[in-house]
Amino acid sequence: MKIDWIATLRHMLQVLAFCLVVATIQYGFQPERPYGPNVVYSLFIGTIIWAVIDLGRHLFPSSAETGWPQGLAGLGLVVGGIVAGYLLGTTIATQLCIYYGWFPAGAPDPDSNQWRTSILITGLAGIAGTFYFYSINKSAYLQRKMGEAHEHANEARLKLLEAQLDPHMLFNTLANLRALIGTDPNRAQQMLDLMIAFLRATLNGSRATTHTLQAEFDRLRDYLELMAIRMGPRLWFLLHLPPELAQHPVPALLLQPIVENSIQHGLEPKVAGGRVLVSARREAGQLVLEVVDTGVGPSMPPEETTGFGMTQVRERLAALYGTNASFDFATQLGGGSRTTIRLPLQP
Repeated sequence: MKIDWIATLRHMLQVLAFCLVVATIQYGFQPERPYGPNVVYSLFIGTIIWAVIDLGRHLFPSSAETGWPQGLAGLGLVVGGIVAGYLLGTTIATQLCIYYGWFPAGAPDPDSNQWRTSILITGLAGIAGTFYFYSINKSAYLQRKMGEAHEHANEARLKLLEAQLDPHMLFNTLANLRALIGTDPNRAQQMLDLMIAFLRATLNGSRATTHTLQAEFDRLRDYLELMAIRMGPRLWFLLHLPPELAQHPVPALLLQPIVENSIQHGLEPKVAGGRVLVSARREAGQLVLEVVDTGVGPSMPPEETTGFGMTQVRERLAALYGTNASFDFATQLGGGSRTTIRLPLQP
């Protein structure tokens, strides 16, 4: 198990502070005894107990996830750490106090009551410290599992949304192709070739939930060329992607339903047709994606526009980015609509 040394250092500092508190409390109950030896004994005993338990727990495979050995291994580690800390810490602290002359009358001569008190304090402090670190490790483990479960739920939700989205686009395209076969077989053949290329690119990228903006715009171009065959000169489109944003990752098929909505509900009902402009840009530290059309505009207020495609885009953005992304759909002055998506701009 990989050791988090930052967390380990934080634990050690907490143990040192706890040892000073124990020494101060002990001095408060026995003010006739010098404060210095209490601090030395407490620091060495507590530090060794911590080192044996907190560093030793990483040697057990069962602690890889929970951060703590399971069963008798965990109990044995605690008991062994407390015993080792007391015996080794007491020995080192005694020798230091003798060497530096910190005992008031030379070498210490503690009675049996003093030894029992020292053992009791060591046991209680060791158990209290162990329980504290076990609790925070358990809490971190549970939070990590909750985060993983939330991430898996979001991934499953995105996969479901994408599974709903792809057939939606496919059925609309097939319906357009079926209508064109009876009126213009040559254009239908061209449309079929474009649709095969579009589906091949879509299926190749279906293994990932994200792809580059370049891939997103390439698929939009295939789709718009499909629609241009059906609508002829009634449809004019422009895709504007700055080179520096071409490799920026975005959710796969994010703009497809928006462009499809612009054509079906904006340009197709309009006798003269119109234009579709898809663009990407940087703005205030965000990636801004826009789809603008000159169609007839929505038949209802923007806040009530809850079509299938728009709903999928909103839900995918919420699942992937939460409140860090925004979706804005508005009517254009003079006709048409504008959809603006703002995403976090990644390095």
